[in-house]
Amino acid sequence: MSDVVVSEFMAESALESLTNDFEVVYAPTLAGDREALLATVADTRALVVRNRTIVDAALLAAAPKLKVVGRLGVGLDNIDLDACDSAGVEVRPATGANAVAVAEYVLATALMLVRGTFTSTIQVAEGSWPRAEMVGREVAGRMAGLLGFGDVARRVAGLLGAVGMNVAAHDPYLDKADSVWGPVQPVGFTDLLANSEVLSIHVPLTDETRHLIDADAMAAMPAGAVLINTSRGGIVDEIALIGALRSGHLGGAAVDVFANEPLDGDTGERFRNVPNLLLTPHVAGITVESEERVGHTVVRQVCQVLGA
Repeated sequence: MSDVVVSEFMAESALESLTNDFEVVYAPTLAGDREALLATVADTRALVVRNRTIVDAALLAAAPKLKVVGRLGVGLDNIDLDACDSAGVEVRPATGANAVAVAEYVLATALMLVRGTFTSTIQVAEGSWPRAEMVGREVAGRMAGLLGFGDVARRVAGLLGAVGMNVAAHDPYLDKADSVWGPVQPVGFTDLLANSEVLSIHVPLTDETRHLIDADAMAAMPAGAVLINTSRGGIVDEIALIGALRSGHLGGAAVDVFANEPLDGDTGERFRNVPNLLLTPHVAGITVESEERVGHTVVRQVCQVLGA
């Protein structure tokens, strides 16, 4: 019997803190072994997950003593919230704990892709000296658009504004009179697409947002625009993105999240040799510092629910 099951990787210091108060099973491979996962949670009161562990009605039925699911991150598309609610299981994400890491990723990739001068290492080392081809653009004075304006997007807005970008955002669930907008201009979806020279995605994956950024949406963006997705795969149509980059309509893209993770051979092959494309393995929110914050935030949440 265990009080807490941790089915995906967790910062060591946070794990040590958790074991001070509870009997913990730390098995970060369980996310990929459904049968073992269901057997392991049979007597547990808390389950700590990331984005690969599927928390659904079947898992809840296998864990009748479960009181809380701690999410090492903020996305909840792998957790059936309705089923948890019906079972009386609380879901506690680490809201805000990795926002700085994601915001810095967006800033860094925006600077890299708009400037466009950071892919010349091999040519320079070989002596070809491609100065004419490496004349890039500045981000200062350009329009950055944010799809969604939650905590992460607000931090992104601050960083992009600090390097001289103008920032607009579209969030239909946020009142335009809300003080959180600050200097950021609230706009409609059509206007966001039409004016964003850098577009960063900050919405959850839902039926409403699936393939929201499709071929038509990309065609509506300015020629040479840059697209950055750190939110969820499936929001951006990957095939359409590849086409827009190959045609040159989009000037670059950074993709940290994918419809299916990790990429299989066929999907990976599609991305091969696509110009001005940065691919990273769902790590925008993962830094040494953010992992500490995320882990300890979840520990506090679990302790709160279990009464430690």
